[in-house]
Amino acid sequence: MNLTSFRTLGRSGLAVSPMTLGTMTFGTQRWGADESGSRAIFDAYVDAGGNFIDTADVYSGGESERLVGRFVAAAGLRERMVIATKSGFGTGNHPHSGGNGAKHVYAAVEGSLERLGTDFIDLYWLHVWDMVTPVEEVLETMTNLVRSGKIRYYGLSNVPAWYAAKMATLAQMHGLPGPIALQFEYSLVERGIEQEHVRLASEFGMGIQPWSPLGGGFLTGKYRRDDPANVAGQRGVSLPDGKTAADDGAEDRLSGSNPFGDSKFTARNWDVLDALVAVAGEAGCTPAQAALAWLSARPSVSSVLIGASRPEQLLDNVAALSVTLTQEQLRKLDETSKLSAIYPASLFTPLVKAFVFGGADVQAHRGSE
Repeated sequence: MNLTSFRTLGRSGLAVSPMTLGTMTFGTQRWGADESGSRAIFDAYVDAGGNFIDTADVYSGGESERLVGRFVAAAGLRERMVIATKSGFGTGNHPHSGGNGAKHVYAAVEGSLERLGTDFIDLYWLHVWDMVTPVEEVLETMTNLVRSGKIRYYGLSNVPAWYAAKMATLAQMHGLPGPIALQFEYSLVERGIEQEHVRLASEFGMGIQPWSPLGGGFLTGKYRRDDPANVAGQRGVSLPDGKTAADDGAEDRLSGSNPFGDSKFTARNWDVLDALVAVAGEAGCTPAQAALAWLSARPSVSSVLIGASRPEQLLDNVAALSVTLTQEQLRKLDETSKLSAIYPASLFTPLVKAFVFGGADVQAHRGSE
């Protein structure tokens, strides 16, 4: 498999590469890449056959979108490339600078179109649930944007399962364009979406696009259980590549001190990393490649979102598409990283099903799906 082994995104006609180029690093000064560095990463992805670019209005204060638009136009690739962007997080200091309300989303789409230098957006993501705007309002807004031609498709990121299910159901009932994909954090050290969202995606024909597939860099294997730089709050400690914990962003991204996630430096995750390193050794690949190979094989995953700060890092990740893990290796990673189900999911077991049906073996028949 390679970047030209295209897949449709969920049950849609949008054909995308199995790995998406994430551009959150584009134009980011401290830990990302400047314009020339970003162009080199973009060129490496395109030269490898990739066609799916992901950005957002908040990345680098809008500079990421500007760079993506500039690179695509300069290369004459607009018809070939699938461009995705997002809105939801605040870009200003007033209530309508963010959120999912119609007032903000319409303004955000116009701003993204201008920065990208394009007449339409191929895939528009609701970046985050704002906990306020009704599903019906968002559905109407997205429907109007699709019918106006300003966006072709839309998807949902970082939303509750019930919210996504309600939107997809209403769209089906009323013959409206529904969401075609879900974008969530998903990796060997973050499998929470398997509780509800993976089955949701399958039921409604939505593709899954994992973000942070390497657990913020934890699954690259460069962190060690006994390294003092892995202690939350430890700054200025030298890392193997000569950077410091502060420069690398390890504290913010992995220690749990940011508002978006828990610490990756946990006993469970160190055990997962140990298993990953062992499997990578058996498969003759890097831990990062083994982690990406495991994730690419998960149900409903259409395209894995990968970012990079240099072309070599990008191509190393793309090489994971050529890694084939054995069923035993996949099972080892699956079992080591598996989360314990919480109620009510913990109730849905073969033993309980047998009890429900009086001991009979009853299997669901889903036709051709």
